[in-house]
Amino acid sequence: MIQTLLPRKQLQSILLASGVCIFAIVLMKYPDESFQASLRGLKIWWEVVFPALLPFFITAEILMGFGVVHLLGVLLEPLMRPLFRVPGAGAFVMAVGLISGNPMGAKLTTRLREDKLISKAEAERLVSFTTTAGPLFIFGAVSVGFFENSSLGVLLAIAHYGSAIVVGICMRFYQRHAPMTPRLDRRRANILIRSLRAMHHARLNDGRPIGQLLGEAVTSAVQTLLMIGGFIIIFSVLVHLLTFIGVTTFLTHLLGFLFSLFQLPESLHHPFIAGIFEMTIGSQVISETSIPIPLLIKLSVVSFFIGWNGLSIHAQVASLLSRTDISYKPYFFAKILHGTLACAATWLLYIPMQPWLQDQPTVAPAFTWTNHLPMQDTTWTFWHYFSLFFIIFWVYKLYKKTRRL
Repeated sequence: MIQTLLPRKQLQSILLASGVCIFAIVLMKYPDESFQASLRGLKIWWEVVFPALLPFFITAEILMGFGVVHLLGVLLEPLMRPLFRVPGAGAFVMAVGLISGNPMGAKLTTRLREDKLISKAEAERLVSFTTTAGPLFIFGAVSVGFFENSSLGVLLAIAHYGSAIVVGICMRFYQRHAPMTPRLDRRRANILIRSLRAMHHARLNDGRPIGQLLGEAVTSAVQTLLMIGGFIIIFSVLVHLLTFIGVTTFLTHLLGFLFSLFQLPESLHHPFIAGIFEMTIGSQVISETSIPIPLLIKLSVVSFFIGWNGLSIHAQVASLLSRTDISYKPYFFAKILHGTLACAATWLLYIPMQPWLQDQPTVAPAFTWTNHLPMQDTTWTFWHYFSLFFIIFWVYKLYKKTRRL
């Protein structure tokens, strides 16, 4: 009825404006809670995110100025083009994105698009699987900081990065008939010589002296990190206020059917909602829960958070992509697919990798349906494979929907 009276875009504007007004009212009503949550977000940004990402951001800008992107573009064109349907320059984004973490992949993809090194469809494919969590977050923050067990990082990393590669392969079918960047000529000199020549020509075309290049790299890196810090702080306040005023509890009841479908323990309902907004907060709350929950369940949910990235990272990526014509929608669906695949991979790899997971109990704690872990009970085995089939079917349907975008 409302949609017939108002156009869709006007309705969206009214809803967004109303939401912002309500948020402002809650901020003014609970200033102490907002201030403390803001300080927590600032602490995470200043003590973890800023020192971890600043060197990578500066180095990446300098490497792009020296033409390293063009060097890798020629060298890895034979690998990236058939596997992911992106030009070889995407290998630079993939490598730096995997090492440095969110949202480096989105930032570098935006740069490549601005420099006309990749097409619109290629950029949307590339950002979908290169915007990943960094090893520092998986091993340092989650494994050691939250779960106090460094060996768990191996399981989470294999599930996360392996799923990212699978997402990249799936996204190669996205807009298969869209225009592509021209293929590099392979008939000329040796590939190594061609890659070095490409780097040299790119450096000459850039033309900036080293002092100017370094200064602009630092400026760009700091500006991007300030934007990231703002998102971290505002989402820290948002998650805390939503929990404080009871919205999280309402969402838990609203999504109760979904939680019961996947038989998610009730004690993980609130952390799950928090992790949807901010993966760091959700992972920390899950690791600190006092109710005995099998480690397999905790790791699977955390793995989904890391693959999904959290709405905080989504907002950062959307802000970076808005500078170009790259659409945010394929990234959104790809992250749902990534989180689902990472969760399923963690679930399937936990039992085979358990001998390598140090200091872990061989018998799961007593908790309702999980009493029979690992798969020794016929009923549990049935539900295990039924859940796996359901996940595969759901991922297939999501993949088909992504192809139609």
